[in-house]
Amino acid sequence: MNGDRYEDERPPRPARTAAVIGVGNECRRDDGVGWAVVRRMEERATRRALPPGTLLALSDGEPSGLIDRWEGTGLTVVVDAVHTDPAVPGRVHRLDAAEVELYGPGPVTSHGLGFGQAAELAAVLGRLPSRLRVYAVETADTSLGPGLTAAVEAAVAPLAERIEDEIRRFHQEAPGGPVSHRA
Repeated sequence: MNGDRYEDERPPRPARTAAVIGVGNECRRDDGVGWAVVRRMEERATRRALPPGTLLALSDGEPSGLIDRWEGTGLTVVVDAVHTDPAVPGRVHRLDAAEVELYGPGPVTSHGLGFGQAAELAAVLGRLPSRLRVYAVETADTSLGPGLTAAVEAAVAPLAERIEDEIRRFHQEAPGGPVSHRA
């Protein structure tokens, strides 16, 4: 604080090229799909490293946590479960903030505040990533209990690979080419 002016006292953050945020609750069956995708990407990264500056994170969907994880990224991919009626469990929807309206009520997630409200808050605060993409996976069962249903589990590996490929393409297309910093 300097006089009547408040200064941002947050420590500098490492530069991030991209973030993948798995949203959900693995104790509510298919609601854990976002976490499962991120964990699959972590496993894959032990064999083939992701580009430097890539953050893989888990979230319960709380808006300020989402905003903190995606702030300063060139590309953020959020993976979450979505309830639809009628549902096709395991079907994946790709939404891009630049192409569709993500704000407002949007798809109903299993979290108290929807993703759209977090994105709207981030926009007001000037804390949206350069590119924001959402992969919403339709669910069959979000009751209490561990483990994904078979249809949703079948979507995990292909989606993890698709997101990894997207991050690699983004990293190669970034101005100045690949960067050498880590998240």
